[in-house]
Amino acid sequence: MLQTANDDALAHDFVKFAVDSGVLRFGEFKTKAGRLSPYFFNSALFDDGAKLARLAEFYARRLLACGVRFDMLFGPAYKGITLASATAVALANLGRNVPFAFNRKEAKAHGEGGTIVGAALRGRVVIIDDVITDGASKRESVELIRADGAEPAAVLIALDRMERGGSDDNLSVLSAVEDFECAYGLPVVAIATLNDLLRYLQSNADAQLGAHVAGVTAYRERYGVRTP
Repeated sequence: MLQTANDDALAHDFVKFAVDSGVLRFGEFKTKAGRLSPYFFNSALFDDGAKLARLAEFYARRLLACGVRFDMLFGPAYKGITLASATAVALANLGRNVPFAFNRKEAKAHGEGGTIVGAALRGRVVIIDDVITDGASKRESVELIRADGAEPAAVLIALDRMERGGSDDNLSVLSAVEDFECAYGLPVVAIATLNDLLRYLQSNADAQLGAHVAGVTAYRERYGVRTP
């Protein structure tokens, strides 16, 4: 994963924003893999104009800071559609106006037809989504972009859980993000990671938040990759 000089400040501000918005919560939550996680990140709760605008600014700032060369954005259906379009607006507000596109789940047989909506895929394309779990939608996006003759440049996500897949007695060596990077040779850029989340909890003066440090640490030790 690409790292940038301002990772700590930007990641800290993003985690605080996610906590304050109720998007990042702590307690006991069952994951898709059946694990009991001490935190839950639900990007669907960035559900009003102000929160979405702030979220898009974080995406835009991370993308501009990470050093990836890009010509346009692509949002996988469905969450990526809103994220890519909002990030395009935020980039324009920061002085970088780029086109964007997204895909339909099913091809349209009338009108312009096809599965791609928006600008024609061209040049170096950044795929924007909230997280990577099994990576299926991102893999599909890579194939769509390449099929149109464009070049996938990177994947930009909000949070990297840094979590290994597999069963408890047979955990994979790589996280979902690392597995995707190895399979496709593309960098995955995250606004924040599990390590950033933990640092935020450790440095926070709020006793209620500090109480979750042990649980998040134990979860990372059990399921997390050893990336610093």
